[in-house]
This record gives sequence, C-alpha cells and structure tokens, in this order.
Amino acid sequence: MSIPTPIEPSTPAVPPGAVPLEAVHTRERQFTRIFTTMYGQKHRARTRLPVKTQAVRMHEAGGPEVLRVENLWVPDPGATEVRIAQKAIGLNFLDTYQRCGHVPSPGLPWVLGFEGAGVVEAVGGAVATFKEGDRVAYASAPPGAYAGLRTVAADALVMLPDAIGFDVAAATMLKGMTAEYLVRKSGAVQPGDAVLVHAAAGGTGLLLCQWLTHAGATVIGCAGGDEKCVLAEDHGCRHAIDYRREDVAARVAELTGDEGLAVVYDSVGRDTAEASVACLRPGGTLVLYGSSSGTPAQSVLAGAAAKSLRVVRPGLFDENATPAALRARAGALFEVLESGAVAARIDKRYALADAADAHRDLEARRTTGQSILIPS
Repeated sequence: MSIPTPIEPSTPAVPPGAVPLEAVHTRERQFTRIFTTMYGQKHRARTRLPVKTQAVRMHEAGGPEVLRVENLWVPDPGATEVRIAQKAIGLNFLDTYQRCGHVPSPGLPWVLGFEGAGVVEAVGGAVATFKEGDRVAYASAPPGAYAGLRTVAADALVMLPDAIGFDVAAATMLKGMTAEYLVRKSGAVQPGDAVLVHAAAGGTGLLLCQWLTHAGATVIGCAGGDEKCVLAEDHGCRHAIDYRREDVAARVAELTGDEGLAVVYDSVGRDTAEASVACLRPGGTLVLYGSSSGTPAQSVLAGAAAKSLRVVRPGLFDENATPAALRARAGALFEVLESGAVAARIDKRYALADAADAHRDLEARRTTGQSILIPS
C-alpha cells in the first residue's frame, strides 16, 4: 500500500486582477480614518439583517383605490440614518395630493406620508444625536411614513419630550409646525389683529385658531355646518361663519365694521380665494397655504394686486430647510402643547391597512380635527 503524499500548508496565490487581503485591510483602515475625520467617530459595522414591515404604497397616481398594503423589506440604516419603529403616523390632506399625482413622487412605486413618531430601533454609525430607544418625531420630505418601520435621515428627526404622546406628535408635527410659521412669519400677526381662517375645524385649522388666539389675534373661523362652527368656536374662534349659508365677505364686513381683516389664511384655494381677497383691508396679507379645491384663478390674484395685498405662498419643507430651523420650530410647537395653549384633537384613528378609507374620509370632508394612522 502506498503512503499518501502529505499536503503542505501554503498561502494560495492571488488570482490575476484580485486585490490582496492585506491591501483590503489597509484600505479599510484608511476609510476608517477618513470617516472619523468627517463624522467624529468610527463607522459601526452594519450587522443587522433587513427586516420586513407592512407599508402602504402607490404604484400609480389615482383615487384611494391605488393604495396597496404590502410587506416590504426595510434595510439597515445608512451611516447618517435612523430606523424607527413607528407608533403613530400623521394623516394630511397633502397625502392626497401626492396620491393624485399633484405632488411628484421620487419614483413609483412609493410609500406615502410625511409625518410620524416612534422609537429609534437602529442608528447608523455616524449618528451621534440619537440612540436606540429614543422617542422621536418628524415631518419631512421625502415621503415614506405609511409604514410600521421606516428609515429616516437623522437630521430630519427631533427628540420627542416625554410629556407628549406618540399620537399627539404624529397628529401635530406637520400641522402644528405649519401653524407656527403661519402665525409668526407668514402672517406676522400682532396682538389685536383681526384674521380669518378657512377650514377652521380641520386638522391644521384648529391648531392655527388656537395659536392665533394665543398670539392675541381676534380670530374669525369659516367652516361648513353648525357642528363644525361650534368646534371652531371651542378652539379659539371668537366668531364662526358657516360658508354654506352665509356670505363670508358680507359677514366679515359686518363683524369688522367694514374695516376688513389684517390676514386671511386660505387652505382651500379656488372656491374661497375671491372671498378671501374681498375680506382683506387694503395692504392686508393673503396667506395661501393649500389648495384643496384647486388653484385660485389669476383674476383673483389680479384683484389682490388692486388692493395692494401681500400674497404669501409658504411651504413647511422650505421653512424647515435646515436642521436648526426644524429644531427651533418643533421646539416652539412642543412648548405650546406642553403649556396647554394649543391642544390636539384626534377625532379618528385608522389602522394603517385602512389608509384608503382614511383618504376617502379626508376628501369627503368627513373629518374634523386631526386624524392618524396606527401601525399594527
């Protein structure tokens, strides 16, 4: 019997074109030094596996029927990202604009929604501002909020105070920060100013009316029906006008002694813009911050010019273009929520899987106050 030839241990030759292992290690050390210089700490290896979550996506623009409930893979966060286990998701009329195609999506298919609150589940290696277990909230682009889990850029998040619940944060981040800049910046409201708020019983309207009253304004709310008018009066409006049975401009003239208003906040657009212009005093401010009925006609804007009105068309994401601006605006919101000067009114909570029904209710004006989605 022959004796097998022993196999000598050896280092295999490097195949042509391959990078030697030591060179790989050298490059990794160089990358770590560069990364440490850029971000102030070493990048932690991403060892977690992707996880699945339920999400609501649109594959094409259209009605509520285009919303599909799907199970999607959520990757581990990148270096400057955070993954959140969402506890509540904000529901906004802006979401219906995106679904209809009026707000461009980054690409299709795409998950809807801009607002949510939850608990940090994982952080990227360059994130020093948040850690696992932190309570956070956000209202930012790009969309992607209609999901149980989502990955967000760390700069888009704010720390959520313990005194504010996830449901309140999800209901107020986008609408409440909108109300903040509408009062303080867009309208530049002063104590004693008389102002009008269209859709005063809606999600943003109720927060805006309270904040305006807190700022010392005399608030006139416009809503449809007795129930919504009472709701507006319960949330800061000194007077409420039922646009279904009253002439809004004539009623405002009566209430102001024909002086007109300092500011009109119009989120409706085409159906209300003419009355908005008529309600304003010369040199007043028309704040167009939505267009649920369509874009105002050019003839209406020409009428605004004839009265030397200031027309403002702001947007939250532009207002919060920097992390510092976001933190300051969110801090102002949390302050009035914690003090009780402004309170959320969450009238409807929908399961995430019922997002299509939520959109139908929004567009049919069957909602008042704020509404949220709850992941399963």
